[in-house]
Amino acid sequence: MSKQYQVGPIEIPEPPLLRFAEYLRAQGKRMTSQRQIIVNEVFSHHDHFDAEDLINHLRDRLAAREVSRPTIYRTLGELVEAGLLRRMILRERYVYEHQYGYPEHDHLYCQSCHQLFEFHTDALIKIREAVAREYHFTPTSHRMIIMGICADCQRKAEQSPGVSKRA
Repeated sequence: MSKQYQVGPIEIPEPPLLRFAEYLRAQGKRMTSQRQIIVNEVFSHHDHFDAEDLINHLRDRLAAREVSRPTIYRTLGELVEAGLLRRMILRERYVYEHQYGYPEHDHLYCQSCHQLFEFHTDALIKIREAVAREYHFTPTSHRMIIMGICADCQRKAEQSPGVSKRA
């Protein structure tokens, strides 16, 4: 992807684990060892994932009973409520990504390989602001997912014999 559309740097004022612990305290809940394992895993790298991806990843790394399935689902919901994760629906499932400290961005979604590509453009922000002004609306954020077929999948389709090409 062009550098022009790359998502900017991540700026995290405090570690996600600390931020989540503060959120839990405010809700009258406590940071358990299971929650801590989940948060550490989710924020150990940046990618888009669903609950099953996380469950499988934790199962590969930990003893099967160390983190329960219900705790994973509940903690993901709490991480969304705390503003640490963003949830979107793709292919009739919830997909999560980092929100905390992550700059505003949008996505291209390949309907063939199901890969998500992140991008940012000021032009879209300007359009959002202009439309909001026209409707006397105060935007707080937006989310756009452009559906289509990525370049790799297009090449594979063109190279496959017997596949009809679109005009």
